[in-house]
Amino acid sequence: MNRISKIEIDDSDLPPASPEVAQERKVAIYDLLEENSFGLPGREGQEIPPGPYALKLAIREGRLVFDISTEGGEKVGEFHLSLGPFRQVVKDYFQICDSYYDAVKNLPPAKIEAIDMARRGIHNEGARTLEERLEGKAEIDSPTSRRLFTLICALIPQG
Repeated sequence: MNRISKIEIDDSDLPPASPEVAQERKVAIYDLLEENSFGLPGREGQEIPPGPYALKLAIREGRLVFDISTEGGEKVGEFHLSLGPFRQVVKDYFQICDSYYDAVKNLPPAKIEAIDMARRGIHNEGARTLEERLEGKAEIDSPTSRRLFTLICALIPQG
């Protein structure tokens, strides 16, 4: 049962989300809960309670916070990741998404497909960055990493 069964977003330290961002978060959470693989490795001989897990995500003091507990509320762990390694790929991802949405309205299918391939490539790069940052902290598969990256993008304030 190495999976996430519940996700909570703590956005108390963030500017209020626009309706579009709030919708992106809902979709990302739904997709992640539908299918994911999330486990926690034991550390220093300590056994970790088995999943499924509840995950609370927040951004605090410029760091991405993963607060993990069992479904019953027993705290299992918490780790903080610097947002620095994500900033450029998130910025690139939002820029290519804007290009994609503009292209859908105005360009022929071949150009849209090329932009979409670039968009997926940047998304994959963000997912790989997340996998690298979580190494030794959490065990996730590539589809889960992609879904978590989408959620992280919906959390990081743009501007």
